[in-house]
Amino acid sequence: MDATEFRRRGREMVDYIADYIEGIEGRQVYPDVEPGYLRPLIPSCAPQEPDAYEDIMKDVEKVIMPGVTHWHSPRFFAYFPTGSSYPAMLADMLCGAIGCIGFSWASSPACTELETVMLDWLGKMLQLPEAFLAEKAGSGGGVIQVVATLGTTSCCSFDRLSEVGPVCNREDLWLHVDAAYAGSAFICPEFRHLLNGVEFADSFNFNPHKWLLVNFDCSAMWVKKRVDLTGAFKLDPVYLQHSHQDSGLITDYRHWQLPLGRRFRSLKMWFVFRMYGVKGLQAHIRKHVQLAHEFESLVRQDPRFEVCAEVTLGLVCFRLKGSNKLNEDLLDRISSAKKIHLVPCHLRGRFVLRFAICARTVEPAHVQQAWAHIQTLASALLEAAQE
Repeated sequence: MDATEFRRRGREMVDYIADYIEGIEGRQVYPDVEPGYLRPLIPSCAPQEPDAYEDIMKDVEKVIMPGVTHWHSPRFFAYFPTGSSYPAMLADMLCGAIGCIGFSWASSPACTELETVMLDWLGKMLQLPEAFLAEKAGSGGGVIQVVATLGTTSCCSFDRLSEVGPVCNREDLWLHVDAAYAGSAFICPEFRHLLNGVEFADSFNFNPHKWLLVNFDCSAMWVKKRVDLTGAFKLDPVYLQHSHQDSGLITDYRHWQLPLGRRFRSLKMWFVFRMYGVKGLQAHIRKHVQLAHEFESLVRQDPRFEVCAEVTLGLVCFRLKGSNKLNEDLLDRISSAKKIHLVPCHLRGRFVLRFAICARTVEPAHVQQAWAHIQTLASALLEAAQE
């Protein structure tokens, strides 16, 4: 493929992606395939001669799409959101084109410096203590001995940092705070209190790729004292050294991680933050939270159901009143119908269904349709149980 064909195929791919995103609601949200479905659909060996691009794209629809769970469908309510937006996709294209491996400042200065600045931007959006910001200096990381969670996977519950933190500080224990999903919400002033106590932490991370419209993968982490981290992972063979490394003015991220190389992920953050602005990102978070409360209200109006945990952000944990087996059967019916996609959890020994607001394009109508579908299946299940 030369540059001329790349231009043509690139335009076609952008159209394909836009058509996929805009038409995703018309696709079945959860695939109707069995394990091993793919192998019989493709040759057992790679082709000796090149295949035509047109044939590859035909096979995307024939082979790949039938086995895709469509995470960005407005009928996807499982797990947690995975961020996606057109600006982030464009930035991913540019990242792939630049193709640098940013293990040190010298290997691609912009890759390193933009990442540092973007984490400061994001840290300020979260109102993190200044000790976590690179522009205020620091030197950190280390072995994680204690982990406090803000927004657990099962039910989005929160540890009390203001209680855990002083104990860890007094006992000289490293306190790491994980807010993988919930962290994005802290850019909204009304949810920032959920991060109170982070000043006691030694390190803090969350995943912008879950709820901040930045495509996977993008996990942001801050430390107060970078020297513990760089001291543990420092890798400095002569062929990686450069003239600026001891200046104290730059960061070499190869010393912050196990892998040597890293992608230019900060481009996605830069594009998204600039094209949405803080207010646009806040509006996205608030819309999802409002939709979760709308679903909660629908559940509470049906006396057959109960809400099983406080609805704080975009997740509702609910179940039919009755046995675990009854709720397992309800989920089986939901999964078999494949109109919406949910996953369960266990809370205090009870089998519970999770309804997470996920897709960027989800609207109140999708939530209402999902609830009507759940009610219909529940009615059929309860009638069958009485026979």
